[in-house]
Amino acid sequence: MDEKRILLTDRIVAQLPLATSGRYKVRDTEVSGFMVIVWRRRKSYTAQAERWVHGVRQSKSVVIGYAGEMNSRDARSQAKLLISKVTTGEEIKYPKKKIVEPQPNAGITLRQAWERYLTSHMQRKNRSPSTIAGYADHVERLMADWIDRPLMELADDPGTVAAHHDRLTEVNGSSAANGAMRTLRAIYNHARKTQRYLPADNPTLGVDWNPEKRRNTAMGLEDLPAWFVQARLMRHPVRREFHLFCLLSGSRPGALLEARLEHLNVRTRILHIPRPKGGADRAFDIPLSRAMILCLIRALRAGRMLMPDNKEGWIFMGEGEEGRMVEHKENRKVLSKWGNDLRQTYRTLGQIAGLSEIDLHLLMNHSLPGVNAGYITRAKLISGHLQTVQEKLTETILSGAKLDARRWPHLPSRLIGRDRRDPVQPDPRSNKAREARFWAVEAPKLLKRAMRAETSLDMAPASITTNLPPPSPTALEAEVLIAARQNSAPVAAAPVATSEPAASLPLSPRERMIAKSAAQRRLQIAAPLRALPPATANPAATPAPAQVPRRQPNPGPAGHDPIRSLLNM
Repeated sequence: MDEKRILLTDRIVAQLPLATSGRYKVRDTEVSGFMVIVWRRRKSYTAQAERWVHGVRQSKSVVIGYAGEMNSRDARSQAKLLISKVTTGEEIKYPKKKIVEPQPNAGITLRQAWERYLTSHMQRKNRSPSTIAGYADHVERLMADWIDRPLMELADDPGTVAAHHDRLTEVNGSSAANGAMRTLRAIYNHARKTQRYLPADNPTLGVDWNPEKRRNTAMGLEDLPAWFVQARLMRHPVRREFHLFCLLSGSRPGALLEARLEHLNVRTRILHIPRPKGGADRAFDIPLSRAMILCLIRALRAGRMLMPDNKEGWIFMGEGEEGRMVEHKENRKVLSKWGNDLRQTYRTLGQIAGLSEIDLHLLMNHSLPGVNAGYITRAKLISGHLQTVQEKLTETILSGAKLDARRWPHLPSRLIGRDRRDPVQPDPRSNKAREARFWAVEAPKLLKRAMRAETSLDMAPASITTNLPPPSPTALEAEVLIAARQNSAPVAAAPVATSEPAASLPLSPRERMIAKSAAQRRLQIAAPLRALPPATANPAATPAPAQVPRRQPNPGPAGHDPIRSLLNM
């Protein structure tokens, strides 16, 4: 059995590795006979002394206690007392504790360890709700098969843990697999503080960690104009202002979603973030530039316009149960950069603007590097220096975007949603959007089909009257065809819409002109089409043929619009 000599302290004893087989001793250099015997499952403080009886040397060992249940100082004191009793021949009746090694399938389970880690560590240290939700997702979803398994089983079979990591990498991705294993490692280390029978080797030691690379998704000055055009055309004004504020502040979107009106101080130009990443201990203030203040005012005004009954006091209002925005993700086709992309852009443009490393650390709420920077008191720099630096960076961003001074984001809050100054994308579920899609996509197709349909050439324009029932799509094709054949002045004189027909439709110049005219608003194009005269080469020379009396069908309901009926089909 191996023996070592070292000054036994609580820290040294805790760092001693458990025996892989059998046991080994570590003797104390201060008290002769005081030692720690390291087993496969635990470590025991032991006192050993010798005495001579009738010329024969006898050795006696007594177990004092176990590491984790008593400290080394108390064990050393009891060892001195026991050694003195043995050497003087005093009878010692010390109850020897029997070491009971747990069964392989017994002990604390992953569920029990997670519940204790949640209450005694995460909640006690005031971790943020998003951090707790992330850990809970790893345990309850990614490790659901292990939730009721003892940690001892996982510790004795690290190959199973490594195989599960490989499986998570294939199904859920490399980052999710690494995150789940980091959660298991933290829970196991915390459980081992109170469950000393658990092996010292963490079950995640056999995991081959996936390489993780930082995403480089920041924008440069040359990318800003296109991004501002996308943001300006966003349909929801509150979400638009949220993404702009993320860019101008460089803050994490999760913290900004919880910003309330009482956190905003317009007089001192400060927005307080009470619970950022890291919890309440990392609370900080964001210095606001003039453009950032106008952005927040527009967000508040737009929220009150869209949701006048919302009295919850959030800055970025939403239609959720809490009354605020919950999800900040966007379709990449609508807005190419959002979330952490804008935070990386803020840091990149800060370097272009010439800001110092310390200033960027303070603005982005990063830990200050080095001992010297730790002497900086951030609160004393907010109202003066950091506001000046923030204004400089905001000017760099807005000047690089090459914006029109009459458009967003220079738009006053009272002009939000105006058609001329602030045109936005219509709601795709609204009738206006459905009508726009019809004239941009379906109308050119109908025109092409009508121009090529010979049966529709025989349809007389006299049949197109306001007294007829709602026409079928074939009748609408006839209306467009007649207008194209005659090239009538009312239709040709109509103002041309800005939306072009689909590029996949090869139209002739005349067809393209009529398709542009058909793309006008419903009220501008419906009346001229219905009022077209009969198609004749020379009305004065050729008498009109006798009209065969036709049975007039029942007229449609009063105020019926045939084009609107087609849109609603």
